[in-house]
Amino acid sequence: MKRIENAFEHLLFSSRWLMAPVYFGLVLAMVVLLIKFTKEVLGIFGSIMTATGGDLIIGVLSLVDIALIMNLLIIIMFSGYENFVSKMDDLHNHRDRPDWMGHIGFSDLKIKLIGSIVAISGIELLKGFMNVDNLSDRQLGWMVGIHITFLLSGVLYALMDRLHGSKGH
Repeated sequence: MKRIENAFEHLLFSSRWLMAPVYFGLVLAMVVLLIKFTKEVLGIFGSIMTATGGDLIIGVLSLVDIALIMNLLIIIMFSGYENFVSKMDDLHNHRDRPDWMGHIGFSDLKIKLIGSIVAISGIELLKGFMNVDNLSDRQLGWMVGIHITFLLSGVLYALMDRLHGSKGH
């Protein structure tokens, strides 16, 4: 019976590798975002002489939005892989290894995730305000409501995380 239990536990432990293709899928998502980023940059430069200041600001905010999403994907890929699949031992001494790598736990990852979502939502809201003439009051109301929901969720999650952390001490 102990052999069956050990075999089952090894199977469970090995199943973490099923996440590896998911992280590779996020790499592919970054390629898609890079193509979108390039398209946005070319669009900005293509219309630089005819675009209004507001159009250029919206274009730049779109670039910032894509960059934030890509940064978020990197954090999720690296910390998720190291926390749930395997340590990147060969890269621990790499000169370009980010300082946070290997130090972000699951709780920290969730805080960074909600923080990034709030930042991305804020940028989308700012883009909406820059484009206020083309949006209805209802659309703007929904954007503000969604942003406030993300913001409050982030604050409440951080508060719960802090309260949970202080009980452990």
